[in-house]
Amino acid sequence: MLKTAAPDIAALKLAEERLRWLSAWTIHHANHIRESADGLKVGGHQASCASMTAIMAALYFHALGPNDRVAVKPHAGPVLHAIHYLLGSQSLEQLQNFRGYQGMQSYPSRTKDKIPVDFSTGSVGLGVAITAFASLIQDYLTAHGMMDEADRGRFVALIGDAELDEGNIYECLIEAYKHDIRNCWWIVDYNRQSLDATSTDRMFERFDEIFASCGWRTIELRYGKKLAAALKANPAVGEWLDTLPNADHSALLYQGGAAWRARIEKDLGKKADKLLKTYDDEALTALMSDLGGHCMETLTQVFDAAQDDVPTLFVAWTVKGFGLPFAGHKDNHAGLMNPTQMAAFRESMGVAEGSEWEPLNGVGDNARPGLEALIEKCRIAREKRTRDFGRVKMPALPAPTGDEQSTQAAFGRILLDLAKSGHPLADRIVTTSPDVTVSTNLGAWVNQRGLFKRREMADVFAQAKIASAQKWSASNQGQHIELGIAESNLFLMLAAAGLSGDLFGERLFPIGTLYDPFIARGLDSLNYACYQDARFLLVATPSGITLGPEGGAHQSINPPLIALGQPGLRHYEPAFADELAIMMREAFRLIDDPAGESTYLRLSTRSIQQFERANDDWQADALAGGYWLREPGPNAESAIVAMGAVMPEALAAHEELSADIPGLGLLAVTSPDLLHRGWSAAQAARWGGQRQPSHAETLLSKLEPGAGLVTLCDGAPASLSWLGGVLGQRVAPLGVDRFGQTGNLPDLYAAYRLDGDAITEAIAEVLLTA
Repeated sequence: MLKTAAPDIAALKLAEERLRWLSAWTIHHANHIRESADGLKVGGHQASCASMTAIMAALYFHALGPNDRVAVKPHAGPVLHAIHYLLGSQSLEQLQNFRGYQGMQSYPSRTKDKIPVDFSTGSVGLGVAITAFASLIQDYLTAHGMMDEADRGRFVALIGDAELDEGNIYECLIEAYKHDIRNCWWIVDYNRQSLDATSTDRMFERFDEIFASCGWRTIELRYGKKLAAALKANPAVGEWLDTLPNADHSALLYQGGAAWRARIEKDLGKKADKLLKTYDDEALTALMSDLGGHCMETLTQVFDAAQDDVPTLFVAWTVKGFGLPFAGHKDNHAGLMNPTQMAAFRESMGVAEGSEWEPLNGVGDNARPGLEALIEKCRIAREKRTRDFGRVKMPALPAPTGDEQSTQAAFGRILLDLAKSGHPLADRIVTTSPDVTVSTNLGAWVNQRGLFKRREMADVFAQAKIASAQKWSASNQGQHIELGIAESNLFLMLAAAGLSGDLFGERLFPIGTLYDPFIARGLDSLNYACYQDARFLLVATPSGITLGPEGGAHQSINPPLIALGQPGLRHYEPAFADELAIMMREAFRLIDDPAGESTYLRLSTRSIQQFERANDDWQADALAGGYWLREPGPNAESAIVAMGAVMPEALAAHEELSADIPGLGLLAVTSPDLLHRGWSAAQAARWGGQRQPSHAETLLSKLEPGAGLVTLCDGAPASLSWLGGVLGQRVAPLGVDRFGQTGNLPDLYAAYRLDGDAITEAIAEVLLTA
């Protein structure tokens, strides 16, 4: 980190005023001036912005270096855009189109906003936690020689105090402590208000204890310089103010000087005479609003004093709606100034009517050069960085040999072979898992490539000569980051590692493994990772009721449907090892492709007989979502459509029925997600006058019109049953639609209608209704 220059307090205060004005005006323009096509409230958060303007001015125009990265609290997004407007890297058109189509977004977005955004925010708490994992990834890259020490930066999260109710923050805090993360600043905008109410007083007293116990330095910025001096001279008022409940504090801030005077006189009597005689009501209003989070001297002082790499929690006391007419009011969260209030605010800020969008309007001629100089020497990136792709050549990934294999075991073997190959791709792979490394078949990879820790950690069992298949020594050259049992942390780690090319200029190929049913436990974080186009490979195994003895708690039903509706995530569900090999290669290619995405592989522990191939002609279709494992004959009136672990049942049923049902086909679906995407895109293209058939249509057109389909998967039947709508074919859907029992596979497949008898009955049903 670079040392900061001495702060220009006067210029910083002017910058804060500009941010307060521009953020409020941007929201006002969208709600009261811009023409509305639908009459709906546009919204915005003027109060939430105003509580952060001093903090963000002190950061962006003083404390931040060129390599620092910031996650801005969602409701302060307009302040970030105002900063870039002052810097010249945001356009007037974008500000005027706040929350409009292709305009500046409601909340900071890496992919949709035109300005540089380090981390998308919006789902509260997640933007906070990803900064800790990004710090860990920076340590990883530095240790592996992919990043120079001089290029390292700090990771800053600007936190609304209500975000501290989010459990994922504390899951992250525990993991961050385990990995000894550093170079993090988390700055709490402690305005003591949430969306609906004021914050609970007693919880505030615990934050410093919680963070301190996890190795964080905690710094409280309670009072500004003027208020602190006044309270020092009037200790009775200071003691009273220190214990004033949050709700009372907010109400008094809203009511103003006369209310402060009456309350202080009532509670303290003559003990407060000195203070009350010194300030009239207007001055008393200003004094009691001089909290640490609005005092530029206090902010710059504490930021300058924390230039080491110790993770630090700053609790900055602020006024929600600072400087606005509804400051402190408990209902101000979504409140908007009306035109009359805005006119008064504009006048108070010295902005001329008709010049509202001029960046420095209202700044006096004598003060303008100082503010212009401050803006000019700002060290943050002014333009959006170009995303760097296409730097790693993809190797061939041969399928493991063996007559019988499970896809989970094949995954481990493919990764081990890659680890041993010495290919540059292997050196850029980083794996991670929430305490299921061994049971998801990452063990061999870890044995080969090692655990990552900043400080070396010996394998105590190996040193004691205790036999173990796992070598768990760790060093800063390891390539596996072991996590605790918290799936949200897994997806945030994948998000941070999946943005390494964007954040640090060095692309990693992250692989995360977990049990398939527990995707749902971290689903918000997975969606968050995909929203900002982080690139990774997610391997979920074991899946379905095929993990029979584990029972319903570990069996998965709906993840294929989750994948079907998740943008930015491609789902593959291979049945055979050779399918898995080409899908893993494709997943790596997609990580490094500008038009790519992340990939989710749904694997199984079931060992099945491998399929003999005559050639490789099937591969392109398999990567597109499906291929004919048994081509339908001429005039075929039915087909079995199967996916994943239940392919042996589909093959056996096909062999048994094909003699009696002429032309019966067997379609192997490898990705219902891709088939559905392609079909939807083709439908949309037709509405635009184009007539290109989708892959699903091409496959199913080999059957007679009105042919019957029996769909079969170890998951929700809806994962495949929609295929009947592609060409209007009848469907008998087989799958799992309720929580499973324990049991062996023959018993379970019979109970949940995934066996040969169920397929035969379903074929008969679709043929009878022909």
